[in-house]
Amino acid sequence: MTKVLAILFSAALLFTAGEVPAKEQTKSIVIRAGKTDSPNHALAVQFAEAVAVALNGAYTLDVQESQGSIENVRDTLKAPRDYLFTTGPNVIAAARRGVKPFEPNTHYKRIRALFPIPAQTVQWVVRKDGDVKSLADLAGKSFISGAKGNIAERVTTEALETLGILHEVQIMDISAGAAAQALKAKQVAGFAIAGPYPLKEIIDLAATTPIGLLSMPQAQLHRVLRADDSIAAEPVPKSTYPGLDADVTALALPAGVYTTTRMSEDVAYAITKAFWTQRDAIVKKYPPWQAANAAALATLGAELHPGALRYYKEALIPVPRRVR
Repeated sequence: MTKVLAILFSAALLFTAGEVPAKEQTKSIVIRAGKTDSPNHALAVQFAEAVAVALNGAYTLDVQESQGSIENVRDTLKAPRDYLFTTGPNVIAAARRGVKPFEPNTHYKRIRALFPIPAQTVQWVVRKDGDVKSLADLAGKSFISGAKGNIAERVTTEALETLGILHEVQIMDISAGAAAQALKAKQVAGFAIAGPYPLKEIIDLAATTPIGLLSMPQAQLHRVLRADDSIAAEPVPKSTYPGLDADVTALALPAGVYTTTRMSEDVAYAITKAFWTQRDAIVKKYPPWQAANAAALATLGAELHPGALRYYKEALIPVPRRVR
């Protein structure tokens, strides 16, 4: 369990109604965000620390370890009122439909979104000086798709199936840690890696090897997105990595910070405002947070909490109809 004990919010800064209600002073806001070595747990600690350092007021953030997104959503049935959690919109959709591993429960309809966090973006890395310029060029070549069952392997398999070349690509069983060296030594045509960009592994590789990222062709992109509602298109801007001179459209597993309708409007407003007012500072310290932008609101997959929506309207941040 990681506790961010710095005081989080300033009543004068964050609550438009004036003083923080006495009943809501000294509250601890629980954040459930996966195992301590998971990307989402690290992201939760980062945004919690940034907000706590920047603001001073009435709440503390308690970032707690969990078994992952599924448990986080299940815990909404018994969690305290001031409960935040990270998950993907596909998990929320499964819970609301009552499909495995969830049991039908109308309380899942009370889940509400606050703001996005960096998605797990699948990046297909190749040598810039090689002859692979598109996913279709991987036919007849060797490629490292990632460990069986992880997001990189699953999305890569779906993409290659959509292109009709899955069985023409030689998938190599090489550990993720060795993938960059295999590409550098020209032992493989490329590799897939997932995580919030920019990834250190790619930055380090690009320092010694000319690299490129593959985009998903638009026609095939739409087919993949229709077939798998857990993923979304994710733009990786040019100059994200040394030598990347054009924007790339990748596939990603979106994620966000959520709560339930049990949280008060004022608290949800304060948390949302605190995040967005500190987002630039978070990005400066942790560059992957650049992907958590206003455009990512469309990927949240759940209605915004009324308190969060109040902040977005106040800040003139466009809100997609699907999350209103």
